[in-house]
Amino acid sequence: RMSSCLPKLTTVVLSHRLEALFILTISFVFFATAVFYWSTGEDAEGQLYSLPAQSRCAQFFPYHPHPTAGGPPPSLGDVFFVETSERTNPSYLFTCSVESAARTHPGKRIVVLMKGLANGNVSLPSHWAFSLLSCFPNVEIRPLDLEELFSGTPLAKWYLQSEHQKEPYFLPVLSDACRIAIMWKFGGIYLDTDFIVLKNLNNLTNALGMQSQDVLNGAFLSFTPKHEFMKLCMQEFVENYNGWIWAHQGPHLLTHAFKKWCSISTIQNNTTCKGVHALSPEAFYPICWEDWKKLFDTISSSELHKLLKNTYAVHLWNKLSHGTRLDITSQALLAQLYSQFCPATYAKMKKD
Repeated sequence: RMSSCLPKLTTVVLSHRLEALFILTISFVFFATAVFYWSTGEDAEGQLYSLPAQSRCAQFFPYHPHPTAGGPPPSLGDVFFVETSERTNPSYLFTCSVESAARTHPGKRIVVLMKGLANGNVSLPSHWAFSLLSCFPNVEIRPLDLEELFSGTPLAKWYLQSEHQKEPYFLPVLSDACRIAIMWKFGGIYLDTDFIVLKNLNNLTNALGMQSQDVLNGAFLSFTPKHEFMKLCMQEFVENYNGWIWAHQGPHLLTHAFKKWCSISTIQNNTTCKGVHALSPEAFYPICWEDWKKLFDTISSSELHKLLKNTYAVHLWNKLSHGTRLDITSQALLAQLYSQFCPATYAKMKKD
């Protein structure tokens, strides 16, 4: 009986071979599509904003760029930049700041938090700066959720008091609050968006810089998570709050908190106490705010090297300098910094 069934079965299978082949083809295509979807979905997990296609990098780079090779090994903690306004059109300086940090920190994520990016979107606004920054594999651009950031900190109640938004310096005060909350919650490095980074900052921990004699500035901060000094700064922010005085919640707050932390009346260069370091002005503020016009003066390469010999990053005092015209092809100090430390942004500026 088995021998008589086999020829019949063979005949049936052969007569339906086209149907079987069609079904197998459809099944294979479905399986391959599912695998592709799962793999790309896992890559995008947790990233709220997808960056533009890498093919767009060709307009900024002759080849796909990688952060500077041969640098220090990867380290814990991210580098944070924050935009507390609603702006989503980064300036040349903003883009240069992020680019220079990405190039000097190949082992770190460079996280750009922007209030103007709404939660839930999947693509960035169309702007050349986002296309350029997407070419760096360690740059991530995310929305800034202020309620979530301040939750669980002394700043939460302060932020929910709507009357503060009527104050004349609310945006810079909000930025002051964000940086100390980020340092306390996550640790890592915080930089203002008007820095150009010259060197890797990995060896600076629990540190901030002096902008001048006896005055600290929070444009650069580097701390481990849940550090008690950052907790003290948040407490002082709320207890001695005054949003009507310029820099009261920024340099004044940090200077006061550091003196309280150290039980001292004046701060000297490179003061260290209880594990927190106040670095000399040359580390981050080699050009003081009163001399900001020097950024646009011509300077020789040798003089520039001498000036920045002990500098990690240059603060550019954008509030004062942003309206000054820069000849990007000149030997002005600022033009040379763009050329050397953010060459992709520099190329875009020359093209424009």
